[in-house]
Amino acid sequence: MMTPLAIITGGAQGIGLATVELLLKEGWRVAAMDRDPEAVAELDAAHPDAPLLAMAVDVSDELQVEEAFQHINHWQAENGRATGFDLLVNNAGLAEPECGPIERLSLEDWRLWQESHLTAAFLCTRAAVPGLRERHGAIVNIASTRALQSEPHCESYAAAKGGLLSMTHALAVSLGPEIRVNAICPGWIETGPWQKSANRQSPRHRDIDRSQHPVGRVGEPADVAATVAFLASDKAGFITGQHISVDGGMTRRMIYAE
Repeated sequence: MMTPLAIITGGAQGIGLATVELLLKEGWRVAAMDRDPEAVAELDAAHPDAPLLAMAVDVSDELQVEEAFQHINHWQAENGRATGFDLLVNNAGLAEPECGPIERLSLEDWRLWQESHLTAAFLCTRAAVPGLRERHGAIVNIASTRALQSEPHCESYAAAKGGLLSMTHALAVSLGPEIRVNAICPGWIETGPWQKSANRQSPRHRDIDRSQHPVGRVGEPADVAATVAFLASDKAGFITGQHISVDGGMTRRMIYAE
């Protein structure tokens, strides 16, 4: 049986790191890209014997993406593995949602959000499609519930994540039936314990933080990682072009001021 290969962007911290950990545990080979060299080094050191290729890559940079995919292909060939990819997870992007008042938002800053989320997903998808088509693989885009609802001053982030949702259903139609494409919209996911060691934090959640979620708790990166694994599996073989909110039910709860 062919060992499946996943490519995960933003894979050294947060949701990406949890996804890397889960897929390695489930027997995948994983190529992880992240723009933070320190986080990449920690990820690599934590898995000295695992089938993991950890790379420092800015996935919004066209040349770096091309070189990274060449490196992945060489890594596969050096280990006697078949060509092709089974999964691409477009997870990388600026995590800070707030861009400030729109009238003070510079064009340069606006472009940073779009490039880190949307352009990066385009570049990696374009590079991965031939290999994904070869194995009838899947793409999972990590969007956000902020693509569906908003707080003030988050226009750049919301636009980028909304663009990911639109790109998801467009790609599903264009790439099917060989490649399935879906998106996940995480809600409040506590990533503090999943940062590199210099930035790692223990979560401190209030009762009100937990109770505003119908499930009674704040989300964890493992919640999103499990959904990625499901969407990549044959069990999700009839699901494409969809977005799934992983938010503990928050987007379904009506909140009125008292």
